[in-house]
Amino acid sequence: MIPAAWYLILAAVLFVIGAAGVLLRRNVLIVLMSLELMLNSVTINLVAFGHVLQDLRGQIIAIFIIAITAAEVAVALGILVALLRNNHSLEVDELTVMKG
Repeated sequence: MIPAAWYLILAAVLFVIGAAGVLLRRNVLIVLMSLELMLNSVTINLVAFGHVLQDLRGQIIAIFIIAITAAEVAVALGILVALLRNNHSLEVDELTVMKG
């Protein structure tokens, strides 16, 4: 059996990689993927703690997170396609759609 600390280390590494991607990258698609990586690290933590505590609530919440993430990605990709058609670029610095 794999110790729970390994899952927590894996989740921490994934979260740090995702946070670095959000803070350092300028492409909207890369930022979105980095956010998803951070959310998946939280899901790994929930499943690991649920397994260690012998409680199904962590796994149940993880399933809800996965379902909500799928819906969020579908909406975000639709917005990205619209941005790409209008601006011909997905760079964060060049997006000024909401500026007045």
